Amino acid sequence: MPKMKYEYIYKDLKQKIEEEEYSYQDFLPSENALVQIYGCSRNTVRRAIGTLVTDGYVQTLHGKGVRNIFRPIDQTSYTIGGIESFKESSIRNKKDGRTRVLQFMELTADEKIARKTGFSPGTELYYIQRLHYLDEKPLIINHNYFLKSAVPGLTAKIAEGSIYEYLENTLHMTIVNSKRVVTVEKITQIDEKYLELDVNDYNCMAVITSQTYNSDGIMFEFTQSRHRPDYFRFQDNAVRKTL
Repeated sequence: MPKMKYEYIYKDLKQKIEEEEYSYQDFLPSENALVQIYGCSRNTVRRAIGTLVTDGYVQTLHGKGVRNIFRPIDQTSYTIGGIESFKESSIRNKKDGRTRVLQFMELTADEKIARKTGFSPGTELYYIQRLHYLDEKPLIINHNYFLKSAVPGLTAKIAEGSIYEYLENTLHMTIVNSKRVVTVEKITQIDEKYLELDVNDYNCMAVITSQTYNSDGIMFEFTQSRHRPDYFRFQDNAVRKTL
């Protein structure tokens, strides 16, 4: 399925906000102007703006317009945002990203893997262990499990680049949502080895566990992402519901 027009508008406006083409507290162009700029319908513009609101980039003010409420962060941190690839995160964090594949294998989920990931026992999976560098500093170890039937043709070379680019641009998958849990866990020997951590300085690290679904409602990915605590920052946008 090709990407929808609103997704392009959303990503274009998001990039302009992050690059401060629209400064903090500035108003975005009017709805009429955006319709003309992107050659689309009002509903398409409204859907893109709605996604920016959900992600905490803008706020709609009745009778005034759409205000940029995004504030650039301290770039010594690596901020986790929405559903995005490491490559996309690196660009957003304005850092030079590189990925090294430590392991790439095919396996069948046993009871232990099933309990850990949520995939059913007997499911054929790809298991990938990757080390992510920012500005040549190792910051993240990812343990990825991908549903083989949903991600045919996955290779170690693709995993060194961007798996999500492969899913969206080659397989035309629509990635919809991800369930995440953030915990603090003890450092393992693998963490210590690859992230160059001194256990005398740190004995714990931030861990994000996620189950990600496509537009067919199928969980195609389980990932445990382990982050250096001195470079980790999680950013979310919470909305208080009116009772």
